[in-house]
Amino acid sequence: MLYGAEHIKRYEETDGAEGFDWGDHGAHILVLTTVGRKSGEERKNALIFREVDGGYAIVSSYGGAPKNPDWHFNLEADPNVKVQIKADKFAAKARIASAEERAAIWPKMAEVWPDYNEYTKKTDRIIPIVILERQ
Repeated sequence: MLYGAEHIKRYEETDGAEGFDWGDHGAHILVLTTVGRKSGEERKNALIFREVDGGYAIVSSYGGAPKNPDWHFNLEADPNVKVQIKADKFAAKARIASAEERAAIWPKMAEVWPDYNEYTKKTDRIIPIVILERQ
């Protein structure tokens, strides 16, 4: 499986032909571009997603760490992001899913990445789900 910068590079070079399908449970990957809240520079992350109600859900899991990942803090500072799903590149606005949305979406996310359920056991925080809405 591809990871990190190499994953993003191969995904972008092949419009997702390499890196879109990921893992053994049918997970799909998008590339999220945020603006660094401190640096002001673009930051890219390859993230598992599911389409939900016309938007795209991603999970701020950070492997169950006690804090959210940096990309989460970046989109809180500036919710205007860029997304690539295969060859489709578009602007989106990020928002944190409500408790009700999270409850409905979580099982769908854990279906394609069962480790999400394990991550909840490692942390006291409620792991947020972010919704990306195409602009």
